[in-house]
Amino acid sequence: AANVGVFAERRNPAIVPDMFLSLDVQVHENWWDKRHRSYFVWEFGKAPDLVVEVVSNQKGKEVGEKRMKYARMGVGYYVVSDPLRQVMDDELRVYRLSAGRYERQEGRPWFPELGLGMTLWEGEFEGVRNRWLRWTDAQGELIPTGKQRAEEEAAARQQEAAARQAAEIRAQQEAAARQQEAAARQAAEARVAELEALLGRRST
Repeated sequence: AANVGVFAERRNPAIVPDMFLSLDVQVHENWWDKRHRSYFVWEFGKAPDLVVEVVSNQKGKEVGEKRMKYARMGVGYYVVSDPLRQVMDDELRVYRLSAGRYERQEGRPWFPELGLGMTLWEGEFEGVRNRWLRWTDAQGELIPTGKQRAEEEAAARQQEAAARQAAEIRAQQEAAARQQEAAARQAAEARVAELEALLGRRST
């Protein structure tokens, strides 16, 4: 979810990450209703598995106070994206929770417990060309967005329909060819019969 309040304890204020991922939880069937647009850790039975914070200014405390709050909450991975490098020297940092504290993870962002990775991707999304955070698979390949998946599935369905149509046309052509062959055989047999009849009349 994006921009949804996460409540770690009752009567304590929420913290609102830019995005979080929580696997194997059941949300309310009417999740988009404002009444259900909060994540209560005690109701879902777990803290989010991963949180992403995007730095938009120098006052968000993404690498300080927020990081400590997420660690106390028990969030397994904390990702900080700083596109303009306002509070960090690098654009992307990944922290992994270990013994209640975050340790910085080096190398390609990969979250083995989640079966997901992450990368910075330059491209167009929803009509805007920019540098985006994207999910990847174990091989580092981009996982399609919902729109891309729908487009790929639609293209696959069109290809299947075109293949079926082509197969039907081929079948029709083959049937027409067989009919022509049968008609040709029948005509040849008729000519042979006529010749045999003519030769028989002459011999008599």
